[in-house]
Amino acid sequence: MKRITSILAFFALMAITATACNNVNSGNDNSPNATKTASAEIPSGDDTEIKPEFLTKDSFKEKIWDYEANPQEWVYEGSEPAIIDFYADWCKPCKMVAPILDEISKDYDGKVKVYKIDTQKERELASVFQVTSIPAFLYIPVDGKPQMDRGFKEKAAFEKIIKEFLIEE
Repeated sequence: MKRITSILAFFALMAITATACNNVNSGNDNSPNATKTASAEIPSGDDTEIKPEFLTKDSFKEKIWDYEANPQEWVYEGSEPAIIDFYADWCKPCKMVAPILDEISKDYDGKVKVYKIDTQKERELASVFQVTSIPAFLYIPVDGKPQMDRGFKEKAAFEKIIKEFLIEE
């Protein structure tokens, strides 16, 4: 009997979690607790405020890859290596990695660009890269093909990827 109660409790918890995730993923940003993403701005002359840049579909096509004009071939539009963070405001691991990427953006300013894509607002971009779990990261060398990676990373892991794959010091 105790085992049946445990199993029922487990399924009840799963149903509650699924319902909560469904409500969060529904795109309803009208709730009083919904967080809004502000675009990153870099004040001139003050490099302490360097932050990742938020991309939309249009800015992605302009700065990274115009996948509609070149659907079969990767043509990187940037002049320096880049990291793109696919995230959502409701994602706890995404929130944990955000300050790390802020540091990376500042530490590697002029060497590596850091961008962010809100998967809830830019669903087409998430679909293009088959992002099914977040956080997800796209590492883009200047020459060569980009690589996708998923899951929370510590700063040292990002630095290793930057040094070994992006800028190869």
